[in-house]
Amino acid sequence: MRLVIARCTVDYAGRLTAHLPSAVRLIMVKADGCVAVHADGGAYKPLNWMNAPNTLIEGDGVWTVTDPKGEMLTITLHEVLLDVAEDCGDDPGLSKDGVEAHLQELLAAHPTALGDGLTLVRREYQTGIGPVDLLCRDPEGRAVAVEVKRRGEIDGVEQLTRYLDRLNRDPLLRPVRGLFAAQRIKPQARVLAEDRGIYCVEVDYDDLRGLASDELRLF
Repeated sequence: MRLVIARCTVDYAGRLTAHLPSAVRLIMVKADGCVAVHADGGAYKPLNWMNAPNTLIEGDGVWTVTDPKGEMLTITLHEVLLDVAEDCGDDPGLSKDGVEAHLQELLAAHPTALGDGLTLVRREYQTGIGPVDLLCRDPEGRAVAVEVKRRGEIDGVEQLTRYLDRLNRDPLLRPVRGLFAAQRIKPQARVLAEDRGIYCVEVDYDDLRGLASDELRLF
């Protein structure tokens, strides 16, 4: 990961245009190529960013980041205060809490709770940047990547989007469609998911537990 603190201006051109006037900001360049520009505030969300895959070209005080869709992020560096890089190594991923881990386990055992005819291929399917929770097939044999959360928020949609980008590079899998499953999905996350062609499903944890229990009953 590379971290640059600099006084800079930022311009984005793509589906719309946006401009950030000169200010001191943090620029993050991750190992997968993702570039994000942060202010000193506003929690985790960057002011602007460009997801991988993309191409970063560093000129004389100007960074140009472009992606395959033709979107462009231009960062003009007026004063660099810090420029450091560190190899963070492989990340083991987020450890799920008990409910979320059990929810994933139940859905793996009963994938039809997510959609008629879905069958499980594998749990924790590796994408190269982390494991997607479930890889399934629909009745037509098409691959479906499922990300399971207890609470469905924008971060989860972004995570699944990155996994889908990686999975769709595999000619043996593509096209891979996405399915975002959670006990409750926030409206903003649902809008973002549907805008990206990701199907959303709210699941009832207690109902799933009852389904699992019913199958073990003798009477």
